[in-house]
Amino acid sequence: MWHILQTSAPTVRTLSSSKSSSQNIPSCLWKLGRLNHVAIAVPDLEKAQALYKNVLGAQVSETVALPEHGVYTVFVELGNTKLELLHPLGEKSPIASFLQKNKTGGMHHICIEVDDIKAAMTELKKKKIRILSEEPKIGAHGKPVIFLHPKDCHGVL
Repeated sequence: MWHILQTSAPTVRTLSSSKSSSQNIPSCLWKLGRLNHVAIAVPDLEKAQALYKNVLGAQVSETVALPEHGVYTVFVELGNTKLELLHPLGEKSPIASFLQKNKTGGMHHICIEVDDIKAAMTELKKKKIRILSEEPKIGAHGKPVIFLHPKDCHGVL
């Protein structure tokens, strides 16, 4: 699943490419930014936290409950990006259903920053990319987020 996060300021990104390939890149009203995080669904949050902190030596955040998303989250700092550990909060959590299909956990989604989430939504809808909510929700970062349907994104949420 693609998870799109609006950054607080526009992100400037340049592509190093030949003239012929750059002509194939469509212009957008929004800019695609950096990889913010990769989210991993875990059946045992404490065990996963211990792995990243005590075994691998990473800086690991405290657990935060996000009832509106049905998850507990923990962020693992990696220097140039983060991992987000996800654990179900309640029986109706989307992570609970993910873990029913993937008992040992696994990659749940990637999060890429954009400078204008509303413009991104408008353009993605025009291109027949399904968005899993009508409006952005506030994510674990305190910024608006949307999720794109994995069937429209090569199996990636």
